[in-house]
Amino acid sequence: MVVRLGGLGSESGASVIRIPPYQYIHVLNTNTNVTSVEVGPQTFTRQEHMRVVGSPKEMINIPPRSFTEIKNPVMRKDDGAIIVDKYGQARCRFGDVEYRMHGGYQEPFPLYPGEVQSGRVEKLEVVVVNTALHCVALRDFDTRKAGDEWYFPGPNTYIPRAEVQRIKLIKAHVIKNNSALRLKTKRMHKDYDGIERMAGEEYLVRKLGAFMPQVETEIVEEVKAVVLTERKALHLRALKTFTDIYKQKRKAGEEWLVTIEMAETHIKDVSEQVVGPVKITTLTDREYAVVLDPFVNGEQMLGTRQIRRGETSFFLLPGETLEGNKVQKVHVLSEDDALLVRANKAFNDTMDPARMVNPFRKATAAPSKTGSNASGGINRRPGDLWMVYGPCEYVPSVEVEIAEKRQALPLDENEGIYIRNRQTGRVRSVIGETYMLEPTEVLWEKSLPKEVEQLLLKQGFGNTYVPPGTGGRAVVAAPKITRNKTRVVTFRVAHNSALYVYDYKKKTPRIVFGPDLVMLGPDEQFTVIRLSGDKPKRPNVVSTLTLMLGPDFMTDVVTVETSDHARLNLTLSYNWHFEADRSHPKTAMEIFSVRDFTGDACKAIASRVRGAVAAETFDNFHKYSAKLIRSSVFGIKDGKVGDRLVFKTNHLVITNVDVQSVEPVDRQTRASLQKSVQLAIEITTQSQQARAKHQALKEEEMAKGQLEQQRLKNKSAAERTRKELLELEAESKGVESKGQATADAEAKSAAAKIEADASVQMANARAKAAAIEAEAKLKQAVDEQAQEIKHQTALMELEVKKAKSLADIEAEKFKLTVDAIGSDTIAAIARAGPEMQAKLLQGLGLKSMLVTDGKNPINLFQTAGGMVSSPQVAAAAAATSD
Repeated sequence: MVVRLGGLGSESGASVIRIPPYQYIHVLNTNTNVTSVEVGPQTFTRQEHMRVVGSPKEMINIPPRSFTEIKNPVMRKDDGAIIVDKYGQARCRFGDVEYRMHGGYQEPFPLYPGEVQSGRVEKLEVVVVNTALHCVALRDFDTRKAGDEWYFPGPNTYIPRAEVQRIKLIKAHVIKNNSALRLKTKRMHKDYDGIERMAGEEYLVRKLGAFMPQVETEIVEEVKAVVLTERKALHLRALKTFTDIYKQKRKAGEEWLVTIEMAETHIKDVSEQVVGPVKITTLTDREYAVVLDPFVNGEQMLGTRQIRRGETSFFLLPGETLEGNKVQKVHVLSEDDALLVRANKAFNDTMDPARMVNPFRKATAAPSKTGSNASGGINRRPGDLWMVYGPCEYVPSVEVEIAEKRQALPLDENEGIYIRNRQTGRVRSVIGETYMLEPTEVLWEKSLPKEVEQLLLKQGFGNTYVPPGTGGRAVVAAPKITRNKTRVVTFRVAHNSALYVYDYKKKTPRIVFGPDLVMLGPDEQFTVIRLSGDKPKRPNVVSTLTLMLGPDFMTDVVTVETSDHARLNLTLSYNWHFEADRSHPKTAMEIFSVRDFTGDACKAIASRVRGAVAAETFDNFHKYSAKLIRSSVFGIKDGKVGDRLVFKTNHLVITNVDVQSVEPVDRQTRASLQKSVQLAIEITTQSQQARAKHQALKEEEMAKGQLEQQRLKNKSAAERTRKELLELEAESKGVESKGQATADAEAKSAAAKIEADASVQMANARAKAAAIEAEAKLKQAVDEQAQEIKHQTALMELEVKKAKSLADIEAEKFKLTVDAIGSDTIAAIARAGPEMQAKLLQGLGLKSMLVTDGKNPINLFQTAGGMVSSPQVAAAAAATSD
């Protein structure tokens, strides 16, 4: 038995195995337990004690520049022969790896028992230019020790070895312009330049081109250069003492600037820290800068200031700062501007004396020469204050600081300011002129009581406020605008009113009559007038700054009681005005002698009214209330009621009293008054109702009489009409009964006659109908029978004709069939059927057979006749049926 390569198995008995070329099998000798390799092409005879292990395998073919990894390789001698043990089994280096190349295995080779191919055949790795393989030694070999690391650089082909582990592919870094590589040393070594590097040391590689780091170093980052321009510098700080790239020795913590004068670009060194970029500071001819802690001749002068004026540009060195962190504008002073300056330390001021003279003073004195020196300047002491007036350009020196900028205040004749002298403490007001404050003067804020402030905002009479940027122009303040307290308080006194102002320093008052404008001095205050108000009058209801002189009116509610003890509430209105001589100060002052003139006047008038009403009864007062009240207030002179009441204390004149309403206070009185009024109203209403009722009854009776007359007339006419109706009804009934009797007789006679005639006509009609019906039935029967006979005759004729035609057709068909087939053919057909059936039955061993589908019945009536008939008759019958 021959077994092909694909049919190997564990069949019993000897077998022949054909092994194709470049294939091999492993054969186990079960007697010795040794596995051997059989390589094709050959015909291998397997003995009973042999067993093929696994399936046939292809030999391993290694193309040029390729390799494969073999685990557990066999041991070989120097000449390449396989080393076997004493049992003939190939010995393997278990746990080891062998890389087999095309050079040593140009022909395909099999794997010996125990060898394992760990992967497929792979191409050798080509290490290109600017790349390298990071390798590490797994065990000692040649000059390498286990753990050694190195780079296998390209261009080259990497040959794998069992002693070497490939870590990764390293690509060279291309160092471009304005960049560098920052490296860190992992262990001590010498770099490419032969410099000894310590473990942990960091350094920069600035050489342009491809750079392959050494295995002892690692790349930390790529450092980009900072581009320096004429307007940009770089602020650096030394992390340790070192010598920078510019050959300057830097100490730890030292800070410096790198500008474009030193280099166009700068790459940060490992010992440098970039604090940040520094922009150039540019000053125009209208700007200056104060530099704090400046550098002078390379040394920093801490605690000093330096003035730098444009046009210039400079970088602030580390440690230098600008005062206020900004560039300051040169102070350009116009004719209305000035600067208040203060000396911080003693120095010799050589400024033009003309710039220190106030041009707005009416009497200008020459500048003081006290403290002047031989050079013509002025010796300034620390804390000295003086003014620098325009027009000019002013840049303060380092010894001077600007306290504030002042502006001349243009004041109209209705405007003013409060000024306080800081040396003497005196406060004064300046009104109606353009004024520039002196060095020892400041604006003083005048405070007013809160109530006065509210009244000023509420009444809106001239409270002024100067917002920033208005050039000193006063604007009328809205209620939501805060008053400028340094401005002179102004108040517009309205027409026909008076204002009381008191000077607390001079202890003198002054009265201002409107229309006029009041401007308060530094020590003057408004006097708040509090008047009674409401109905009835209550004190301190109305607060105002001005006193209205009238004419005006006021209303009060006065409670009085009559002699019969009826209490009443009188609502009275008084017309009043003040009669004051404005040209006479004493008279003008007297109008303010009574602060609450409304309350006092109302009380005085109310007392007079109460006295007058108390002497009168309620009925009398109710009838003559207006006259009694006016006479009580104005009095009676020469039998006539007066027309004015004068209060001499404050010259208040009451010119009229109007009684608006009189209401009882007592409930009973009010109820009685209401009851009497209601009773009068009821009486009037009842009388009107009685008159209306009488008139209605009168009209009702007249209507009833007319209605009764009309009813009687209508009844008489109805009776006459009824009489006529009854007469007509009687005549109608007589005519109706006579006509009814005549009509009944004639109707009965006519009905009998009609009935008889109808009976005769009905009998005749019935006889005629019976005759007609009989004749019709007879005629119908005759016609039906004739038609039936005719129809049956036609049908029979058609059947005969059809049968004759079918017979002719069958005869013609039979004749044509016989002529077409021929007598010989018919005889052969007749014989073929029985002969075939006989042969078929003989072949099946059957004597006879009947085949049916089980659905159609079988006719066996003529079976016997068929059986006894001759074959010729059967053939003729079969031919006829066909």
